[in-house]
Amino acid sequence: MNLIITILFISITLSVILAVVSFWLPQMNPDAEKLSPYECGFDPLGSARLPFSIRFFLVAILFLLFDLEIALLLPLPWGDQLFNPVGTLLWASAVLVLLTLGLVYEWTQGGLEWAE
Repeated sequence: MNLIITILFISITLSVILAVVSFWLPQMNPDAEKLSPYECGFDPLGSARLPFSIRFFLVAILFLLFDLEIALLLPLPWGDQLFNPVGTLLWASAVLVLLTLGLVYEWTQGGLEWAE
């Protein structure tokens, strides 16, 4: 118990010392170049707050969803060694059918079109 308290004390002390030193050490000398929104040397041509298309986020979420689906279905070949391999196959098929129906719905609604 004494060793755990000692290690905890050393860790907390070291963390506090490093946090305090990181605030004291850097030199804060802001000039006009550092305070400008672009450090590449070009003047801004337009607003930096242009909205993104919601279609970009939709395609990105669909990509993540199907990537996650592959990761979930990866251990499926080992599922035939369970007591009820038919149940495993039915659940995996249900997931695939549900995702396929969702993809078909998005496709028919035009959610995957880049240009309108």
